[in-house]
Amino acid sequence: MDRRKVLKSLSLLPLAGAAAAIPSEANAQNKKQKGQWIPKKQVIRKSNSGGNTNPTVAAPATAGAKPAAPAPVLSGCIRSGHLLFLSGIGGWYAERRKEPGDIQVQIRSALDTMKEVLEGAGSSMANVLKVHMTVAEPNKNIAALNEAYRGYFPDPAPVRSYTGCGTDLMGRDGILVQIDCIAYVD
Repeated sequence: MDRRKVLKSLSLLPLAGAAAAIPSEANAQNKKQKGQWIPKKQVIRKSNSGGNTNPTVAAPATAGAKPAAPAPVLSGCIRSGHLLFLSGIGGWYAERRKEPGDIQVQIRSALDTMKEVLEGAGSSMANVLKVHMTVAEPNKNIAALNEAYRGYFPDPAPVRSYTGCGTDLMGRDGILVQIDCIAYVD
């Protein structure tokens, strides 16, 4: 068999396996009856920003009725089994604090909010497995952010990653950091 035929046959195998692995409604019922765990989503908290912040995305209005409120585009915290998924928590919200503050003020604010959400969901900062941050101007801000970040998580600290960007890409003026995490519930 030539190389092209081998590669072509290999590329179809994953697709065939994926198609066969998609459970039908009857399959899902059978798994439920056999006691197998099927992941579920439960909203623990609405969006950290209070819902949809994009005014161009709204629920359809009916004729003669007042325009509907914008439909939410995300949840603040979702639980699936023993895992919690927290969406991005910004370092500054104008309705919570008048001035944005520097990176240390913002990371402490975001981590305090994270702690509040986790505890409200029956977890804690000790149960955080992974943290991801988006940091404005990381070359300028990461050292100060790390200084303020220390002490929020007991050992072993969660794994962490970050993405850097310019301040103009943070979604709203004044925000220097956004943080999200995955944690577990005992």
